[in-house]
Amino acid sequence: MATKSGAAKASKEISQPNPWGSALDKFKEWDPKGAETLLQVGTNPWTGGVLPRKEVELISLALHCACTNLDEAGTRRHIRGALDAGATREEILTVFKMASLLGLHSCSLGAPILLEEAKAAGVDPRSNNKVPTPVCDKAREIGQWNAAWDPFFNLDPLWTEQVITAGLPVYTGALIPPKLAELLSVAFDASYTHMYAPGTRRHIKAALKLGATMEEIMEVLKLCVAMGVQACAKGVPILAEELERNSGRQKAGA
Repeated sequence: MATKSGAAKASKEISQPNPWGSALDKFKEWDPKGAETLLQVGTNPWTGGVLPRKEVELISLALHCACTNLDEAGTRRHIRGALDAGATREEILTVFKMASLLGLHSCSLGAPILLEEAKAAGVDPRSNNKVPTPVCDKAREIGQWNAAWDPFFNLDPLWTEQVITAGLPVYTGALIPPKLAELLSVAFDASYTHMYAPGTRRHIKAALKLGATMEEIMEVLKLCVAMGVQACAKGVPILAEELERNSGRQKAGA
């Protein structure tokens, strides 16, 4: 029969968030205090109650599945966590779509440079700008157009229309609440695998306009920081394997 203290301990262990699964078990064994203090920082967004658990998991999923990260294990963990917290298939698919379209920042960076260098070289663009772009026009009308898109729109308006057609529903409330879309976008842009300052500022401004609190946005930034625990989650198991391998080689050579 389980004792009261044993049952309480088991209940506490179940209720504590564990975003990294068993990956930190060896770390806890080798350095209990270090693991405890690091996990206090890493799990704070799960325990603080500022954001609903589902949003914490969706934002964490965004950070791991982003095209700037592509962490398969983390993506699986947070899909599972999001489903457990009540997320729908459509919400998770929306996060994946946003993670894919993050690649647009390659054009945000490169297209202005292309235009500048082409002008310096005396080269004129050959694209036909006289094509209908109703979705881009709509984005301008509702205030969702980003001036950083102008350079690649001018170079290839048809392709830009296709990109904005894919991305605009995310921010109009058709797929997820607009405020959550902005919080997810803050995470994508502020993530240490991206650190895209113009987008971070733009989406913080939009989130505030939609009613997000400073505390909620700070939770998103804290989730970005929590990703740093991946260094231990990935590194410590490898270290354990290599130490065991090294020990075996030493014994074989003795």
